[in-house]
Amino acid sequence: MPKTVSKQKLKRQKQKVKKQLAKEKKKNKKRPKKEIKAIQKKRAKARSKFIADLMPSLGFGIFIGALLAIAVSPKIAVIGVVGVPIIALSLKYPRQAIWAFLIYMPFAGTVVYGLGGNAVLQLAKDGFYIPGLYGVFQACKKGRQKFFADKRLLIPLLILLAFCLATFFFENIPQQLGFFEKSNPQQRFPFRQDKSPLLLGVLGAKVFLGYIPLIFVIYHFIRNKKELLTFTRLPSILAIVCSVLAFIQYMMLSTGRCQGTDHLTGAALFETSIEARCFVGGSLLWSPSQGVVRLPGTFVAPWQWAWFLIGNAFLTYTTAFNDPDKKWRIIGLVALAGVFINAVISGQRIALVLVPACVILCLIITGQIADLKKFLPIGGAIVIAIILAFILFPEVIQERIDSFVDRWQASPANDFIEEQFERITRTVRDRIFGTGLGRATNSARMFGKVELVETWYPKVMFEVGYIGLAAFLGFVSTITWITFKAYRSLKTPSLRGIGASYWVFILFISYQTYYYPLDVDPVAVYYWVMVGTVLKLPVIDKIEQKRMKELVAAGLLVPGEEPPD
Repeated sequence: MPKTVSKQKLKRQKQKVKKQLAKEKKKNKKRPKKEIKAIQKKRAKARSKFIADLMPSLGFGIFIGALLAIAVSPKIAVIGVVGVPIIALSLKYPRQAIWAFLIYMPFAGTVVYGLGGNAVLQLAKDGFYIPGLYGVFQACKKGRQKFFADKRLLIPLLILLAFCLATFFFENIPQQLGFFEKSNPQQRFPFRQDKSPLLLGVLGAKVFLGYIPLIFVIYHFIRNKKELLTFTRLPSILAIVCSVLAFIQYMMLSTGRCQGTDHLTGAALFETSIEARCFVGGSLLWSPSQGVVRLPGTFVAPWQWAWFLIGNAFLTYTTAFNDPDKKWRIIGLVALAGVFINAVISGQRIALVLVPACVILCLIITGQIADLKKFLPIGGAIVIAIILAFILFPEVIQERIDSFVDRWQASPANDFIEEQFERITRTVRDRIFGTGLGRATNSARMFGKVELVETWYPKVMFEVGYIGLAAFLGFVSTITWITFKAYRSLKTPSLRGIGASYWVFILFISYQTYYYPLDVDPVAVYYWVMVGTVLKLPVIDKIEQKRMKELVAAGLLVPGEEPPD
């Protein structure tokens, strides 16, 4: 009986606290007229400044666009008209540039092929990223803050950079000068007739290392819990939008509004094609009569869409299970359902297997299964979503499962990875610094011959050799360890949940070698972003713990409860 009374008292106390906090919130919202006018004046001033900054760059962009339209084509003119203002504004508004970069990235493939698929457009997103990076660096310099937020990462990163520079100087530059062709053309340098091994190395280095600074950008970008929650909620909104667009693409192909590749003959029935592009994204394969479907969603290629779905299994799970606001947990759950559905209809075997596997992994490692009160409603909703998927798409799901089983029997993943390691080991056994940066980077092929290496760690070894591979492994192992320690140190429940979910993704990507997601969007961005976020969590946790103590002392919060945001 006493236990029941104490529970009732605790319940009444919680309700009282919530009412008091709600009153405090209302008081804060009711600002004096002078304060409201001051805010309005400030916003009007900011708008005027933005327009003043926009007009000169827009005028210059139109001028560049006109020149490009005359010299090249009207579609390429868009690069000048839009690109110049974006770069100029990104330099002046770095925080907004980083937001724009993260929002634009999932739609970059749709924009690129919507404007003709020019190679230059593939780098358009960096018009947000590079100025944003520079702006954050300058802000740290002015505020006398250390840009490299965590010293423990600095030495492994410098070691990796040192070996990459050694590869560039001892492989790419001699290849540019033709040294290897003169000394031993057959064995020492098997790649011939390159346009520019130097530019191949520069672009290869950009792809391999270019997004690592996002760790420190995001660390400084997120300043408090409110910004953190906005940041963690954004992927769920993007996942819902992309999932809807991809589902429309699927329906257009299913109903015949887009032809796909099913009307073709011979080998073309089994190859992705940009000519078959439908509604969003880039090249696709749609030959259901042959049992092969590979959809790109909003991305350039189908396998990038698959890794977007895999990455968002972690990101949407984070919101669905760890957001302190019930409304956002529901939105996260809707986004997770969209990811599940697209993993089924996309035709990507790896997404079909890894999306549910990653969610189960997160449930186990983050301990959500033990929290039955939270797990049962959400877990039940996921089970219902899976059952509905089986009811709505029984033939599609069966076809995907059969395709996966057939593929695995024909070429098991472990055999495929082993074969890649053996082949690359033979190639680089007498080359300390590998074959050169960019030599296995598909996006750098415009500057020279590149090798197709379909697994990540053999690809790294092919480019930078054994020592470079060891340096990269050392770097990601350091990341995995310090992010583990960071999330384990957290006391605020919602922050600990976010940290745990992100750490599982970091662990998974750090050591997986099947294909090369760290080389291209979106994982090449998400990985470093999540590292920066987890490293920032202990700082935010200290602020939240101090706030909680103050609220408890004021009698506005029950000890052990997390305050609403």
